[in-house]
Amino acid sequence: MLTKFTYTLQDDNITIEELLRDRLDIGKKRMHELRMAKAILNEQGEPLVWQHHYPAGTKLVFQLPFESSEYVPSEKYHLDVRYEDDHLLIVNKPAGMLTHPNEDGQTGTLMNDVTAYMVEKGATYAEHIHRLDQGTSGLIVIAKHSMMKSLLDRMLEEKKILRFYEAIVEGVVKENHGSIKTAIGRDRHHPTRQVVSKSGKPAVTHFEVVGKHPNFTKLNVVLETGRTHQIRVHLASIGYPVVGDTMYGAITRSENYQLHAFRILFVHPINGEEIKVEYPMEQAFKK
Repeated sequence: MLTKFTYTLQDDNITIEELLRDRLDIGKKRMHELRMAKAILNEQGEPLVWQHHYPAGTKLVFQLPFESSEYVPSEKYHLDVRYEDDHLLIVNKPAGMLTHPNEDGQTGTLMNDVTAYMVEKGATYAEHIHRLDQGTSGLIVIAKHSMMKSLLDRMLEEKKILRFYEAIVEGVVKENHGSIKTAIGRDRHHPTRQVVSKSGKPAVTHFEVVGKHPNFTKLNVVLETGRTHQIRVHLASIGYPVVGDTMYGAITRSENYQLHAFRILFVHPINGEEIKVEYPMEQAFKK
């Protein structure tokens, strides 16, 4: 089965090559694959000439070859879809669930549920653009075809996909806002734990106080980088571990720690529209 979608040219007097290279920012390898597959057609189903200049308003039909992901679809699933179009999904991952399998054939993860959802729609491709730790809940972006995966991967790398988190931490944070700029690396004495380390990778976390309690503080957090456990490590390093996150020094125990990805913001790479999806912690925890 082909992945098929329509794209309307916004620019006048533009070639297919210019569109892919300059507007959609498709890499050379991917462009070559599309050209060889004659994957870009007119509305009559005829392959377009890549060097011809087409007027604004021209409709292009993309026909991508059969694509399939390797996740095993869940037999029974519940998927909390917060946004969907022909190219992507934004879903809410519950706390306690892995984003993706860690070994062949593993089930029970978000991507197993996403795959089952896509199979019901007659598709077999779905790939996550980023991930959340098992104990973290919140929004995750899923590509529905490989061209969108390439576009979103590059946007994430170029920090064009903004991710906002809510965290409830132990203690009363004195500063109303701040930034933590310390490198993070693996803890040599623990298989999964990360630590602040001069030899680690650069990491930047911004936070703002949005609520206070005698023993806790609620923060909005924005990542500038995406290191493993970054928010958890950084907040613990300044004395405010996330509630329930006993791996990083929290005293308060809970089934899952209080960290939630509540907002995703980016410009859609296909249609140019601003995508802003919000799902606050209070709403997520009610489900």
